[in-house]
Amino acid sequence: MTNNKSDEFSIRQQEIAAVARLLSHPARLAIIELIAEKKEIRTGNISDYLPLSRTTVSQHLEELRKMGVICGSIDGLKIHYCLDQNKLKVMQEMLTTFFNSALSDFNCVCD
Repeated sequence: MTNNKSDEFSIRQQEIAAVARLLSHPARLAIIELIAEKKEIRTGNISDYLPLSRTTVSQHLEELRKMGVICGSIDGLKIHYCLDQNKLKVMQEMLTTFFNSALSDFNCVCD
């Protein structure tokens, strides 16, 4: 049995943590950057650009899809993925607000 106390934190803190978890894996960052560069990419082609198997890419795509960062349209057996610009803007604003708040009355200097 785990002692998960996540529910005891604010919704905002939980949402920021979810975004941080999503962005915490370099493969997911690479996939986001690749789709941003290509504007749209088919499922099978992603592993051609990254040092990952198709199965691993698929697992990371699922995480990105669940958070709404990517969306896809089906074309036969392939899915064409693109980024959800609105979701990325929401995530950007969430992280920007968090860091701006943390830095607003910054007095401590660490060496």
